[in-house]
Amino acid sequence: MSITPNVLATRYATKEMVAIFEPVNKIISERKFWITILKLQQKAGLPITDSDVAAYEKVIERVDLASIDKREMKTRHDVKARIEEFNALAGIEKIHIGMTSRDLTENIELIQIKAALELIEYRVLQTLFLLNEKITKYEKTYMVGRSHNVAAQVTTLGKRFASCAEELLFAHSALKELIVRLPLRGIKGPVGTSQDGLAAMGKDFQKFEKSIADQFGFEDTWNSVGQIYPRSVDFEVVSKLLQIASAPSSMATTIRLMAGAGLASEGFKVGQVGSSAMPHKMNSRSSERINGMMVLLRGYNTMAADLAGDQWNEGDVSCSVVRRVVIPDSFYVLDGLLHTFVTILNEFGIFEESIKNELKEQLPLLATTNILMECVKLGMGREVAHEIIKKYATTTTPSKFFEALSGEKDFPLSLEELNKLISRPAEFAGLALVQSLSVKEMITGRIKNNISKIELTDLR
Repeated sequence: MSITPNVLATRYATKEMVAIFEPVNKIISERKFWITILKLQQKAGLPITDSDVAAYEKVIERVDLASIDKREMKTRHDVKARIEEFNALAGIEKIHIGMTSRDLTENIELIQIKAALELIEYRVLQTLFLLNEKITKYEKTYMVGRSHNVAAQVTTLGKRFASCAEELLFAHSALKELIVRLPLRGIKGPVGTSQDGLAAMGKDFQKFEKSIADQFGFEDTWNSVGQIYPRSVDFEVVSKLLQIASAPSSMATTIRLMAGAGLASEGFKVGQVGSSAMPHKMNSRSSERINGMMVLLRGYNTMAADLAGDQWNEGDVSCSVVRRVVIPDSFYVLDGLLHTFVTILNEFGIFEESIKNELKEQLPLLATTNILMECVKLGMGREVAHEIIKKYATTTTPSKFFEALSGEKDFPLSLEELNKLISRPAEFAGLALVQSLSVKEMITGRIKNNISKIELTDLR
């Protein structure tokens, strides 16, 4: 029987992210979880020998998906099938004592989520590192800034990258806080009272549960949950992924607009084809991919939101089919998105002459706020000056604007003074450079505080 592959896992996500959710690796993780509990139960005095533990450890990586599927067809219970398979391989029946299925699956899912969040954090730091390079490279590349996609004032390309980076820094703070705060579910049993675990472990149960959390890198476990942990947690996780994706997606849109105006390019490798019909085309395909991935993440957020606040009593499994898709696929999408954005940042380039020509052409109109201030300083009423400037700015071309404006009766600035006003474009960029430098300092501090020197060399 042929199996249709997950296109997100095979086409977009990195092998490191796919490995976290890959079926064989998930089963191995479950078996490690069972063995961890087995060892703790042995210490607590349950009839478990060293040879029992060794029997399970010996076969931990012998995963036969077809055999497990065959067992599930009979039992109609996925966890029971995996218990039977592991027991059959070890030749004993000692795992899953005092546990229910959700004691296994809920904890494993949180372990997967935490590992995936940590990988995403590394990708974010990698992205910030490259954004920092772009800010430095283009911090004095003055260009037409646009609001509503209409020429507005002078900005710098470095500031555009800095704005992206600062939004990503903000998202990283939220991500890091979630990684630290995320609790393991713990061994809570069928309705969350830990009755079965308590019966198996006795007075040592609470120490036992804390030890499990410690061994899997969690600071805490949930204290009072039902059979399942709250699905609002899943929503928070997926919404954090959307938040992280927002800065790269907005920048990808900007790159698409710049490329369409002939100002920038994602890069064009030897042998690359933009169009099968039009040889001149250099499409922003990677930026388009990022924007498409955002649509998926918004959809997953909606799906996760629909599960939040919909728990029946101590739990049910109506969420199962949704979560099997939403959790791994959300991570696959963001991982692929960040990987794509890193490629763009590494290969990004500009058409400097086109940027300069556009700035020169539009500069008279970009100077309207400065002209307005000059008029006020010379005694003209602000609203009067605004009306006169608007009159000619909206009815003439940029090349004719100054000539028409200076010809207005009682206008306080001559054509020569207007031309002198725009002789230094950098003076129209406000605090763009200062702002960019501030973001660079933030990036440098964040990376320094979160990554070792050895790992720093791998960020590129």
